[in-house]
Amino acid sequence: MECTALESLIEMGFSQNRAEKALVLTGNQGIEQAMDWLMEHENDPDVDEPYVPPQGHGLGTEEPPEGSTPETVEARADLVEEGSAEGDDKHPLTEEEKREQTKRMMELIAQKQREREEREKRETIEREKQRRKQGQELSVIRQKLQEDEMKKMAEERRREKMEEKLAKQRVREKIERDKAERVKKFGGGSSSQAAAEPAQETLVPSSPSQEPPTKREYDQCRIQVRLLDGTSLMQTFKAKEQLAAVRLYIELNRKDGGEPFHLLTSFPRRIFTDEDMEKPLQELGLVPSAVLIVAKKCNS
Repeated sequence: MECTALESLIEMGFSQNRAEKALVLTGNQGIEQAMDWLMEHENDPDVDEPYVPPQGHGLGTEEPPEGSTPETVEARADLVEEGSAEGDDKHPLTEEEKREQTKRMMELIAQKQREREEREKRETIEREKQRRKQGQELSVIRQKLQEDEMKKMAEERRREKMEEKLAKQRVREKIERDKAERVKKFGGGSSSQAAAEPAQETLVPSSPSQEPPTKREYDQCRIQVRLLDGTSLMQTFKAKEQLAAVRLYIELNRKDGGEPFHLLTSFPRRIFTDEDMEKPLQELGLVPSAVLIVAKKCNS
C-alpha cells in the first residue's frame, strides 16, 4: 500500500518542515520534484523553518495569496487533505514495503547526487576552458604589444641612421662647395706659387746689417697627407680652419681602410692630440704648407 509523498520524505530522513516546504513549493508534483528542490536548497539558511504562506492566507479554503500559481495552491490543498486524512484513514506500511520504498528513494537520491556531480563537473570544465581561452587571448595581446614595440624601435633606428647619413652628405657637399670656391678664387697656380715662396726665401742672403724680413701672413694652407698604404692626399685649407676639418677630409676620402688613426708630423716630430683638433692650422704651425702622416692608433 502506498504512503503519501510527505510520509515518504519523512521516512527518508527529511524533517517535516523541509518535506512540507519542498512539496508546497514544487506544486505537489511528486517526490522526484520535491527531491530536486531539496537537493538544490539543502544549504539554504531557512530550509528547516516551517513554511509560512503569505500573511492573511492559510492552507485551507481561503482565497489564494496574490502571485500564487495554481500548482502551489493545489499543493497546499493536497497537504491539508493529506493531513486530515491521516487521522481518519491511515494504513501503516509493512516492514517490507517500507524497506522497498526506502531503497527506491535512496536510489533516487543517489541518482540525483550523480546528476548534480556530473553537472558540476561539466560546469568546472567549461569554466576551465573559458579561463584558458582568456589566457590565450591575453598572451596574443601581449605578443602583439611586444611586436609593435619592436617595430617602433626598429623604425626609430632606421630614422636615426637616415638622419646621420643625411648629415654626412651635407658635410661632403659643404667640402665640395668650399673646394670649388677655392679653385674659382685662386685658380690652379696657387699651389705652385705657395710651393715657390719658401724656395725664394732661402735664396735671399743673410747679412748682419740687413733688417729681418717682415713675417708674411698666409690665409691659405696646403696640406699633403700620407696614408697607411703609401698613397697621398692633397688639399688646400684656410689658415684659420681647425685641424678637425683636415681629419674629416681624410675620413671622407681615404681608401686605405677605416682603422682608427692619429695625425703626426715627422719634422719636427709631433703627435696631434684631441685638444689640437680644436686649434686652427695657423696656430699649429702648419701654414703655409705641411705634410701630415696618418698613423694607426694603438688601443691602450
